[in-house]
Amino acid sequence: MKFNKGNIKPSSRVWLSRQMKDPYVKRAYHEGYRSRAAFKLLEIDDKFRLIRNAKFIIDLGSAPGGWSQVLAERSVNKNAVIASIDLQPFHSLDRIVQFCGDFEDKNLRLQIINYFPEKVSLIASDMAPPTSGHASIDHIRIMMLAESTWLFAQNMLANNGNLIIKLFQGSREKAFLESLRTSFRKVCFFKPKSSRSESSEIYVIAVGFEK
Repeated sequence: MKFNKGNIKPSSRVWLSRQMKDPYVKRAYHEGYRSRAAFKLLEIDDKFRLIRNAKFIIDLGSAPGGWSQVLAERSVNKNAVIASIDLQPFHSLDRIVQFCGDFEDKNLRLQIINYFPEKVSLIASDMAPPTSGHASIDHIRIMMLAESTWLFAQNMLANNGNLIIKLFQGSREKAFLESLRTSFRKVCFFKPKSSRSESSEIYVIAVGFEK
């Protein structure tokens, strides 16, 4: 693909250069994944084994579908129900049911709750708000989203269910980790190798929900 450099903003030129050099972008293209983010979930599952036996799964912040692909591939139960939620729709995938809208909208949440016949086994969230360029602001915004996800998970997770949430490192993630420890057998931080080294993103892995 060719670009007219004269029509590209400097910031976009930097982004394009990084994408073209990124080994995970190249791997995603050659291995048929819709985004490099798929490799983050693959690494998480290689270490924690959360997907294989999950029967009911929710994928939050799913577009363009990289995590949904991994969830569908790694779920052994062929009758597993996998629901993806994002503001943006994406091209359909086998075994994936899409809900398009704002996760924080009460009506959308009610649709999701009513869709599942039972409590869910796994909630995997790669959601993040639009970044402002100010680390402290972005940290607060994603923590608010993470806390909203946790409140949702308390009503949706089955006993022994698992939770994955993306965060940006800052002043509040340790307190959030402690709040999860009151309800899960094991809670820890995990930064996949496929996460860019300069990125502050980190994932909270919470295993074994106990009501």
